[in-house]
Amino acid sequence: MVLDEFNGLKALVVGDVMIDAYSKGVIERMSPEAPVPIVNLREHFNRLGGAANVALNLKALGAMPLVCSVIGDDSHADELFALLREHGLATNGLVKSGKRVTTVKHRIFDGDKQVLRMDEEDTFDLDNEEHQDLWKVIVKALDEEHFDVIILQDYNKGVLSERMIQAIVAEAGKRDIPVAVDPKKKNFFSYQGVTLFKPNAKELRDGLGVNAETIDELRQAAIALQEQLHCQYLMVTLSDKGVMILHDSIFHHLPAHPRNIADVSGAGDTVLSVAALCVAQKADAETIAALSNLAGGLVCEEVGVVPIDKDKLSQEAKRISHE
Repeated sequence: MVLDEFNGLKALVVGDVMIDAYSKGVIERMSPEAPVPIVNLREHFNRLGGAANVALNLKALGAMPLVCSVIGDDSHADELFALLREHGLATNGLVKSGKRVTTVKHRIFDGDKQVLRMDEEDTFDLDNEEHQDLWKVIVKALDEEHFDVIILQDYNKGVLSERMIQAIVAEAGKRDIPVAVDPKKKNFFSYQGVTLFKPNAKELRDGLGVNAETIDELRQAAIALQEQLHCQYLMVTLSDKGVMILHDSIFHHLPAHPRNIADVSGAGDTVLSVAALCVAQKADAETIAALSNLAGGLVCEEVGVVPIDKDKLSQEAKRISHE
């Protein structure tokens, strides 16, 4: 099974890393100071988010990831380093900068219902010094290890500037390493010639400026985008409509599996992780889409950003293949 072949694959992850912070409590009364509810805090915990969650998913799948990014030189950076070490992930790919803050998405819950989110972040592109510092780390990693795939996870926080994207894709081409991308709108068309490009349906519509709703309309939009990007695989996640993938003019649409959706946070990271490792193994397009679709649905059954459970994914894949 292709999942078994994930073991030992090396993946270089570049993009925006962050902390997903959760504060859970109960709302029992309104504040006398302002017309806002008071959350009686019962629990607080941090999880790896963004490109760091991609690395966590890769590790859970049996791969060996190295995440490269620029973060702040602050207390949240220390918390991020501690989280990475706690999960057995390397920290030598991270560059600290005093010119920006470490991104934190702080979610406030009343029971299992999210009532507020507060973000600490910078969204401006890396300056020349930060770019050079990160590029040195990336090239050093590529020179020291053979990576089976490079993954670019863009959250529009400034790490994946157009300049950085083009440099990485060009270097990957020289070294014959496939590149898998989860884009955002800002640099949507900067990922020319990547191996796999994975927007969601909204990102596809916004990127092309089209109002595509039906599967056929989305298929036509995907064909147009693939022609512009010259990517080998164009995979679009469609939420409750599943996923579609385009490769060598062959189109597949796989519907979503019935799930008890608890939280969609981090699902895109999981989908990208599975798809990238499939690409590294030269899996066929339908296998890439099927496993990614299945993995994304499974993590949506959990509250908060969590990595995929490989055993559960394997069991589900076997069960569905026998239906």
